Amino acid sequence: MTRGSSGRWGFGAPRVWGRRGFTLVELMVALAIAVILLMVAVPNLNDAAPRGKLAAQANAFLATLNLARSEAIKRNGRVVVCKSADGVACTDDGGWDQGWIVFHDPDNDVVRDGTEAIIERHQPLANGFSLTGNGTVANYISFHPSGAAMTPGGAFQAATLTLCRFAPTVSSAERQIILSAAGRARVQTIEGVASCPPS
Repeated sequence: MTRGSSGRWGFGAPRVWGRRGFTLVELMVALAIAVILLMVAVPNLNDAAPRGKLAAQANAFLATLNLARSEAIKRNGRVVVCKSADGVACTDDGGWDQGWIVFHDPDNDVVRDGTEAIIERHQPLANGFSLTGNGTVANYISFHPSGAAMTPGGAFQAATLTLCRFAPTVSSAERQIILSAAGRARVQTIEGVASCPPS
């Protein structure tokens, strides 16, 4: 509202602000920048989901190892993680990607007998993943009551497990779960797929 010459208040003419639109050249430059940004961002976005799944699978196995170690210390008895296709018995066939179980092993034979308590069952990994262990961790990992990773014969199980994703292959398509003799495990990212078995 504005005050007129008569002293009365009323509605005056609206104030007009200058308006300026984009020129065609400015619009074309903005579109070119947007296209360049999309070309850079889309491949990274496409890799984000596979990388996330790879990390999730590695962290799931790491959590299992930490659980087994803590249970061995708590129970003051051997606890074993072994490959298992049926969630009941250990197997020497195939890779860790078929699934695994954690069980209390009071008779120290790293074979699950029918009466030995299963602490955890883990389902097979998603399609397109493989998990393999080298050396003494090809089939099982056994935690001594001290927390050390150790076979019943007393050999330390310091070794590496390799987790790979085959489809789609991403820039960092591999994780390694590294187990120390003390029983502590960690995950590291490996660039490329040099250590992965053929898909």
